[in-house]
Amino acid sequence: MTTKIFVNLPVKDLNKTIGFFTKLGFTFNPQFTDENATCMIVGEDIFIMLLVEKFFRTFTKKEICDTTKDTEAIVALSAESREKVDQMINKAIEAGGKESREPQDYGWMYGRSFQDIDGHLWEIMYMDESAVKKE
Repeated sequence: MTTKIFVNLPVKDLNKTIGFFTKLGFTFNPQFTDENATCMIVGEDIFIMLLVEKFFRTFTKKEICDTTKDTEAIVALSAESREKVDQMINKAIEAGGKESREPQDYGWMYGRSFQDIDGHLWEIMYMDESAVKKE
């Protein structure tokens, strides 16, 4: 059995959040979508559960992080090329997100970052694995 990853993120307005990520090209599993949550498909074994804050609170006794002031996590996703990194960031900005820092270019690795409409940080990066030194 393959291990799957489900990242759970609280959101303020589920429909707006679905609209935002749809503009970035993501799809959702309708089997796990209702008024409380949706399952965003990132890859074959990678999913982001977007949960309205009230529902998210049922999974934890801790306070929900105010992402306008604090960072809870950075979700990093790989891209096929530098161009795909730029395309994703441009789509995020056009959909209402904000670029969160300057691009990082190390030659063999290139990455950019954005905040989604709920303030969650997303890192999109391309790495030329053939340029990575092997030990």
